Amino acid sequence: MKFNSKPIFRALFWIALFIVLAVVLFAVGLMIGYGVVGGQSTFDIFKPETWHHITDYISQ
Repeated sequence: MKFNSKPIFRALFWIALFIVLAVVLFAVGLMIGYGVVGGQSTFDIFKPETWHHITDYISQ
């Protein structure tokens, strides 16, 4: 009996696509929330200083 690996690769493709789309949509959501709603520069969310400020604010 021959092992058919096509369904496994197809499932892995869909899982990888889902993870990539989730990360992209998360980044877009961060940019919209920080840039548009927060009134800051949209790309400042990717700076380490911003994340240090956010984590300091949460930990207080």
